[in-house]
Amino acid sequence: MELRKRLDGLLKRIEKARLAYSRHHIVQLVAVSKYASLEQVRDLYSCGQRAFGENYIQEFQRKALGLQDLPLEWHMLGPLQHNKINKLLELKPTLLHSLHSLKLAQAINARAKEPLNALLQVNIANEAQKSGVCLENALETYQQISQTCPQVRLQGLMAMGPLGGDELQSEKVFSTARDLFNRLPNAKILSMGMSGDFELAIAYGANLVRLGSAIFQD
Repeated sequence: MELRKRLDGLLKRIEKARLAYSRHHIVQLVAVSKYASLEQVRDLYSCGQRAFGENYIQEFQRKALGLQDLPLEWHMLGPLQHNKINKLLELKPTLLHSLHSLKLAQAINARAKEPLNALLQVNIANEAQKSGVCLENALETYQQISQTCPQVRLQGLMAMGPLGGDELQSEKVFSTARDLFNRLPNAKILSMGMSGDFELAIAYGANLVRLGSAIFQD
């Protein structure tokens, strides 16, 4: 089966990168299913994959409802608009990767009836087309959310390599994100690395990678 072959190949590459970094390092794969049909998600589940990520609330809802018979772990990856907060909370994701401001954290905190696990998204390279807290404010914002938003449980950071960047530019982003991550109290998850750069991200300490096109697209 083609999906199984792709997944197995990617898992081998993740394992090789993980061992090169540290034999004690554990890396989770989240399959980004925005390119995938319900059937493909089912097929990947049958191959052993449990964690899936979506970029849009509507698609997250459609897939979560269509696959509610499976014990899947859903991750919300894309930017969250304030008018979609209630819908997100209803869907109860395992983790929100894209918490991009104190204001958004406060809005979630005001509406959440139970704690939501989240990562602070940091825009390391200050790219205009990306969401996220700028690097200069990231530590302060992380501390403010931790201290003032009890319904938002920060677990660490999410960062993305530069769009169209070369390896040196990506290394700079990933190393900066790792250095920030290491300064955070009780942070557990460093989510960085996608289909084109996940091995490099693992080399800089990523312990969660988000792979979509490498799995689902020919």
